[in-house]
Amino acid sequence: MKMNSSATARILTGTTLALTASLVLAACGGSGDTASEAEPKQAEQAKNGGATTVKNPLVASYDGGLYVLDGETLKLAKTVELPGFNRVNPAGDDDHVVVSTDSGFRVYDAARQAFTDAEFKGAKPGHVVRHGGRTVLFTDGTGEVNVFDPADLAGGKRPEGRSYTSAEAHHGVAIELAGGELVTTLGTEEKRTGALVLDKNDKEIARAENCPGVHGEAAAQGEVVGFGCEDGVLLYKDGEFTKVDAPGDYARTGNQAGSDVSPILLGDYKTDPDAELERPTRISLIDTRTAKMKLVDLGTSYSFRSLARGPHGEALVLGTNGILHVIDPETGEVEKKIEAVGDWTEPLDWQQPRPTLFVRDHTAYVSEPGKRQLHSIDLESGKKGTSVTLPKATNELSGTVDGH
Repeated sequence: MKMNSSATARILTGTTLALTASLVLAACGGSGDTASEAEPKQAEQAKNGGATTVKNPLVASYDGGLYVLDGETLKLAKTVELPGFNRVNPAGDDDHVVVSTDSGFRVYDAARQAFTDAEFKGAKPGHVVRHGGRTVLFTDGTGEVNVFDPADLAGGKRPEGRSYTSAEAHHGVAIELAGGELVTTLGTEEKRTGALVLDKNDKEIARAENCPGVHGEAAAQGEVVGFGCEDGVLLYKDGEFTKVDAPGDYARTGNQAGSDVSPILLGDYKTDPDAELERPTRISLIDTRTAKMKLVDLGTSYSFRSLARGPHGEALVLGTNGILHVIDPETGEVEKKIEAVGDWTEPLDWQQPRPTLFVRDHTAYVSEPGKRQLHSIDLESGKKGTSVTLPKATNELSGTVDGH
């Protein structure tokens, strides 16, 4: 990314600086929907190197870069030019996010708005998992798994940590448990079949190959881990694998969301193996205590970026009707319906923008790319807080958050 240098800025005269500032305001003005009138000036100053530390930063991707925003005010603090399709995930601490780029995983200091020297190179960087104070990266193109303590990112260098390479490269995911066990998927580029468990010395201690199309991961209360299958969910609990069967021959639960305070996992639920894009209206609730699955029909479809959990373990689903559904995972009852965005339709291409849900503490952040907007919602009151309009439509939405 090429920016105006601070050295050049320093040699400008006071008159030129004043003229430049007025031109910037004129060029960026007219955005009456933004959080404040001063925001365009702040954004341009940040873009040109005048960044200050951001509180609880959010990071949103757009076609060609990233936006860094203050998580409290939603003011745009920095525009980062970054070509390609980029994905963002929390790194597991208060300052950093992991950015999946064309070359691999890169670590971005969102609080100070700068890439660090921490990088995990490899083709097709995939899932990023945070659990128990550890962050795990899975590189699909190589099958490499990297585990590190996110606290070690503070030095700006690539952290030392555990690494493991899968028998064959595949679109996978892994998680490290408190005892040092590494639970990671099995598969090839053509076929994914299940998961295995390695102890802290990388000795295999368990294996299950009865999870066709294994995809996605979530951890529930008590460190029960669930993996989505095309015929149910595979659980790893108390040192053993257990299969939760779904009704019918094909029922894919490829995306899940878990909570440390709930024994129930939230998952999507698709039943048409031949659909170019299935738009399901039912979600699945997987009880890890009983290994049973409950289905709830919301009466509206959703996407893979619609699932999250609240601070009390609530199951959260953003529907294409624009409603954020707050669901009691024990009963499946929709306890609250929050008007979050307007009606939307999931695009056929999974890389194209659609409203995205990101939750941190008691606040839900929802993007609305059709209007180039981003909203904050208080989950306790159900009331919408701040909204901001950005220069371009955003795609993925994430932020910094402590590991758990």
